[in-house]
Amino acid sequence: MPFSARLFCRPPRAARSRRSLSTRISAGVTALGLAAVTAPALVLLAPAPQAAALPNGLAATPPMGWNDWNSFGCNVTEQKVKSVADFMVTSGLAAAGYSYVDIDDCWMSGSRDSGGHLVPDPAKFPDGISGTAAYVHSKGLKLGIYESAGTKTCAGYPGSLGHEQADANSFASWGVDLLKYDNCNGDGTSPQQRDTTMRDALARTGRSILYSLCEWGQDNVWTWGAGVGNMWRTTGDINDSFGSMLSIFHANVQLAAYAGPGGWNDPDMLEVGNGGMSFTEDRSEFSLWAEMAAPLIAGNDLPGSSAATLSLLGNRDVIAVDQDSLGKQGTQISSAGGLDVLTKPLANGDRAVVLFNENAGAATISTTAAAVGLPASSGYTLNNLWSHVKTTSSGAISATVPGHGSVMYRVSTGSSTTTGTTHPLVGASSNRCLDAFNNQTAPGTKIEIWDCNGGANQQVTSTASGELRLYGGTQCLDATGGGTSTGTAVELWTCNGGANQQWRLNADGSVTGVQSGLCLDVTGGDQASGNVNGTALELWTCNGGANQQWRLG
Repeated sequence: MPFSARLFCRPPRAARSRRSLSTRISAGVTALGLAAVTAPALVLLAPAPQAAALPNGLAATPPMGWNDWNSFGCNVTEQKVKSVADFMVTSGLAAAGYSYVDIDDCWMSGSRDSGGHLVPDPAKFPDGISGTAAYVHSKGLKLGIYESAGTKTCAGYPGSLGHEQADANSFASWGVDLLKYDNCNGDGTSPQQRDTTMRDALARTGRSILYSLCEWGQDNVWTWGAGVGNMWRTTGDINDSFGSMLSIFHANVQLAAYAGPGGWNDPDMLEVGNGGMSFTEDRSEFSLWAEMAAPLIAGNDLPGSSAATLSLLGNRDVIAVDQDSLGKQGTQISSAGGLDVLTKPLANGDRAVVLFNENAGAATISTTAAAVGLPASSGYTLNNLWSHVKTTSSGAISATVPGHGSVMYRVSTGSSTTTGTTHPLVGASSNRCLDAFNNQTAPGTKIEIWDCNGGANQQVTSTASGELRLYGGTQCLDATGGGTSTGTAVELWTCNGGANQQWRLNADGSVTGVQSGLCLDVTGGDQASGNVNGTALELWTCNGGANQQWRLG
C-alpha cells in the first residue's frame, strides 16, 4: 500500500510543498508502524478505562455530518458547502441526525493578515467563513473548520502553531461549531502537547466547539484523547477501497474500552458512495462504523448521491445503533477465518450484532444469543436492520453472508416475525416500491417499480409458504411461465402454490425465487437510468447489486 495513503490525515490529492511532506514523514513514523501491523500490534494493548471526557458538554453520541475533502479536496468553495447544507435538509439526512458541515484544508489565504489573523480565501469564500456559517446555521446545521497543529497545514497553508488563541478566537467569532485539528508540520513536540494547547484556547473563547483530533493514531491517542478532544483518529487515512477499510476496521475495533459519551474513536470519514467499493462493501463499512460507535462523517459528493447511497447513509435503524445513548462501542467476539461477529449493548437491553465476512466468497456465520451477551429467554427476535425482516429464534443467530458483506441484526428477547404481515417492498437502487401496474389485478399484470404511494397494489404480504401476495392475499408474485432463466419477467398471477410463486427473503436483502435460485432484479437498475417509474422486474443471477436489494417499508 502506498506510504502516503496510509500515514497522513490527508489523502494525497492536493499539491504539497517539499517541506510539508518531509515534516509529515518525520512526524508520522509511529502512525505508519500502526497501520502496517494493525491487528497484531494492537492485540498487545491492555484495555484501560476511558479517560475523563472533555467537559464541553458535546458529543454525547458520535458526531454525524459531512466533510468536503474526499469529494472536493482543495477545490472547496462556499457555494459547494452551501449546496451540501441544502441537500442535507432536502434529502432527509439532517432529520436522520447529520448535523455538521465540515470544511477541510485549503479554505484560507496563503498568509495571515497584518494582525496575524487567518484570512478566508476571498475567491473561494466571498462571504467569509462567518457568512458561510450563518447560511449553514439558517438550515439548522453546524459548521466545521480545519486547521493543523503545525506551522503549515498539510496542503501548505498557515498552521496554528504559535497562534492557537488568535485562531480559536477567530473560529469562535465566525460561528464555527467544530474544529478538525491536523498534525502536519509540527515542531517536534508531541501531538498531545500541541492538541492540548488548542483545547485550552478553544475553552477560553466561551463558545462550544466540538474538537476533532487528527494525529493519525500517534502516541496511543486513544489513551489520552478523551481528556483533550471529542473524537480522535485511530489510524492513518482511509482510502476508497475494501482493503483500506478492512485494515482500519481491524485497528479500530480493538479500542472499544477507550470510547464513550463525550469522546469517540474515529476510524476516519465514510467512503460510502465514492465509487471505489461495491454496494455490498459500502454497506459493510456503514454497518461496522455504526457498530463501533464511530463518528458518521460522510465523505462523498452528497448532492450527487444515488438512491442506493442514500439508502445506506439514511438508514435510521442502523444510525440508531451508532447513536445509542448507552454509548458503548461494539466489540469483536470472534473472527476465525475472517468470519467476524461483533456485539454492541444498547440502552434498552437489546444487542446489535454484525456478522461480517472478510472473504471473497459467501459463507455462513453463526453465533448465539448467549455469546452476544443476551439473557436467557424462551425466544428472541432477530430484526434485520437492512431488510427490516424480523424472524424468531430460540437462541441461534446465523446467516449466509456474501463475500465482503455483512448482516446486521438488532436482537431482543421475545418473539416477533414479519411473516404474515403486510408491507411495501422498497428497492435500494431506486427507493421505489414493488408495484402491480396501474392497480390492475388480472393475471399477467406487469410487476414494476413506482413511487411509493400506499396503494393496495404496493402492499406485499409474505406467507409461511414463501408466497409474496398482493391485494390482500388474492394474487401472487409469479415468475412468468415457470421460467428459470435470466431475464424471466415477474408478473402477477392467481396464487396456486407453484414453486415459481415461492420466494426467499434473504438475510443480505436479496429476494430469490425458490424454483430458479435467481434474484428479484430491477431490470437495468444497475445503471443510473434504470430506476425510473415503470421499470419492470425480472429474474437475474444474484450479484449483490443495489438493484437486487430490498427492504420492507
